[in-house]
Amino acid sequence: MPTLFDVCDSETNVMSENGSRGHSPFTEARSTRSSPQGFTDKCLYLTGRPTLRDFLHYVKSHSANPEDEGLLTDQWRSAREIVLTLEKTEAGLADNPNIVRIELKSEYEELLTNFVKDPLVQHGFNTVPTEIAFVELDSMVVYQKHIDLSYVEQLERKLGESPSWEKVFLTCFPLEHPVPPVTWSRVHGGSYVFVSPSNDIRFLGAMQLQPGNIKDIPPPGNMVGVVGIAVGFGSNFLNAIQVENRLILNNGSHRAYALRKLGIARVPCIVQHVHSRDELDAVADSEVMRDPEYLLHNPRPSMLRDYFNPELYKVMQVKRRLYQVTVKFDVEQNYMPAL
Repeated sequence: MPTLFDVCDSETNVMSENGSRGHSPFTEARSTRSSPQGFTDKCLYLTGRPTLRDFLHYVKSHSANPEDEGLLTDQWRSAREIVLTLEKTEAGLADNPNIVRIELKSEYEELLTNFVKDPLVQHGFNTVPTEIAFVELDSMVVYQKHIDLSYVEQLERKLGESPSWEKVFLTCFPLEHPVPPVTWSRVHGGSYVFVSPSNDIRFLGAMQLQPGNIKDIPPPGNMVGVVGIAVGFGSNFLNAIQVENRLILNNGSHRAYALRKLGIARVPCIVQHVHSRDELDAVADSEVMRDPEYLLHNPRPSMLRDYFNPELYKVMQVKRRLYQVTVKFDVEQNYMPAL
């Protein structure tokens, strides 16, 4: 299968990963909003598919004004009955989604060419065969149970009532990558804490560096190697995974919701084609791997269209939160017998 980079000129110059970029209004991370204590956001939460225990726990721990547990149980039970009905009447609805590859030599050439030059594209989607394609939002399987409606309202204001094709493209594939507010510090020993209002903050992995990679910082000694522990944000491109005849939305739930709410049924998306569970584990969000059997083999799994069925969701005011990532490292120095 052709890869994503078939649409990229072979002479493309790759920018530095740390190249400076301007501000883009279209990012999944909540980059334009602070999170003072006591503030709340409006949240949509799918009911009927999470277990009753998970549903009650979410409401109790997140809602600004939790309802009576008995009432919540009744709401969950009603939604559950509808879910069981859909598993019969809409069995197979998520199977064989329509995926239409977007060719470079088309009206989208300029946008595509600029997009695939982005280092986050070139280095972030090269594990499995990948393409840029049009996908139908209602055919996508979703694992995310909640949608931040307050954030969606921000996206709607920026999109407008009738967004142009270019604005839709840049919503799905922002060419700029502003960094949401972050504070971090060493707390003790080898522990460092990163805090942000964006739920996209994450551990990005460890890097093996050479002393020459470290600039403008006095060396603590005669270095022979540097271990880097990276924390930051994801690429924020709308992307999905095609696996076992289903299309799972892997990132971009809020933008997909906002576009679908505006009546846009088909959007451009990075589609990664996976042929085994090992490959799925390598590219999917960790939430996907918590229960891949449900997403791939349930006759009617959670789908993006369910966000728009009032019988399948609950809207509530939730307490705004900060997100924290803690990284730690240990050092051991020992003597060993000489060989």
